[in-house]
Amino acid sequence: MIVVHGLKNCDTCRKAVKWLKIEGKETRFHDLRAHGLNGDVLDKWIAVAGWKTLLNRRGTTWRKLPSSDQGQIDSKKARELMLTHPALIKRPVFDIDGEILVGFKDEQKVLLKR
Repeated sequence: MIVVHGLKNCDTCRKAVKWLKIEGKETRFHDLRAHGLNGDVLDKWIAVAGWKTLLNRRGTTWRKLPSSDQGQIDSKKARELMLTHPALIKRPVFDIDGEILVGFKDEQKVLLKR
């Protein structure tokens, strides 16, 4: 089963879930806002994908942060921000039996088809 972590209002997350169903993949959706995000889970994602990959600096949530939060970002601060503001996590995050993929582009689609 593929667990899709994201936000229910995220167009890319909805497209990913729809695409996975068409591909015949069993999925479960985990809404990061509604269901929360465990720090241990985020730590695993950071260890596998890296905080720079996970931190979405292009979205509205990032732009609304005070400049003091946007400056001098390191792993610890990025983790803290992502736990506080789940919309700062690049979406979707796929968990396929412990393997983590971030994003929904052709590169991820190839891996998701396996």
